[in-house]
Amino acid sequence: MMMVAAGLALVISGTKPIYTNDVAGFQKVFALGKSIPGLVIPNAVFILFAAAVIAGLILSKTVLGRYTYSIGSNEQATALSGVNVRKWTVLIYTLAGCFTGLAGVIATARLNSAQPAGGMGLELQAIAAVVIGGTSLQGGKGSIIGTVIGALIMSVLTNGLSIMSIPQEWQQVAVGVVILLAVYLDMMRRRQSAK
Repeated sequence: MMMVAAGLALVISGTKPIYTNDVAGFQKVFALGKSIPGLVIPNAVFILFAAAVIAGLILSKTVLGRYTYSIGSNEQATALSGVNVRKWTVLIYTLAGCFTGLAGVIATARLNSAQPAGGMGLELQAIAAVVIGGTSLQGGKGSIIGTVIGALIMSVLTNGLSIMSIPQEWQQVAVGVVILLAVYLDMMRRRQSAK
């Protein structure tokens, strides 16, 4: 589905970017990516922390959060306990889509344009940030705070490598090694907890 959506984005846009200056009435919405006058910190940072708090509350204080962990841990056992897994899975993906849409608006606001291939390759970095943050690839375990920390580690890594003028291909190698280490550590944690 990811490849279908990426291909359709290229087809619908004609492979041309959409500039926010050309979109009437959206300048106030796209101001989300800018800084408040007098502050050095961009609005996107505040939006990140607000989204993290909302997601954390949803995961820790709601039925949706409990079912998210339960479905991720063991979908069949959750279904056998009487939970409508299909309904809750659709809700989980819908919520994830809302957060992804928010990220797209923020990225568009910062760049003043929407690129049809703008997010290509970021999926693996997002997975890496989540795994580095302590979320298990097997499901059922993880936290929003860990994910934010993992994203910050990934950002420091990629920005640090760019600042050090490391060639792009070696940056990808370094990110890949970090992902492999995170997956290996996750496997070791699961083995330790199984003992």
